[in-house]
Amino acid sequence: MRFGYARVSTLEQNPSLQIDALEAAGCDEIITDEASGKSAIRPGLDNLLNKLRSGDELLVWRLDRLGRSLKSLLELINYFDKTDIKFKSLTENIDTSTLNGKLIFNIFAALSEFERNLIRERTMAGLSAARARGRLGGRPTAKKAKIEAAIQLYDKKELTIDQICKVIGISRGTLYKYLGQKNNN
Repeated sequence: MRFGYARVSTLEQNPSLQIDALEAAGCDEIITDEASGKSAIRPGLDNLLNKLRSGDELLVWRLDRLGRSLKSLLELINYFDKTDIKFKSLTENIDTSTLNGKLIFNIFAALSEFERNLIRERTMAGLSAARARGRLGGRPTAKKAKIEAAIQLYDKKELTIDQICKVIGISRGTLYKYLGQKNNN
């Protein structure tokens, strides 16, 4: 079966252009979503993925309509490849059932991995430079008075844990961290 998938980012947008192109390409069924590309919640895509079977074909108008990012797009294409589902993007003229289509996606995957490695290197270099200037990462520690107040309230046993957290303005986890520091000193 030949499925089509169309997505628009907002309710004000109209998927007609995508639907017309998918119908012209001979789709048996077209599923649409009205969701931002950044949103992980796309019920239409979830429905589509449940319907796809080995030997089926999925068509999209453009690649960016399917994947939220290059990484998510590559994950979907790898899933399609493993489950013998053909994939075509009409605008970019990519067909993963052909050698050329697979080559293009392998190039995308290599570029994506290269980009991730560059980001990792830049992050590590930035952290090293900050440490060299005496700056440490992470959340700033609480003022000593705040920690002591939390411990004193706990030791008095007049308030519940939740009440102490509310008075001091901290979470339960933070309170337990303070109490652990007290016991280690």
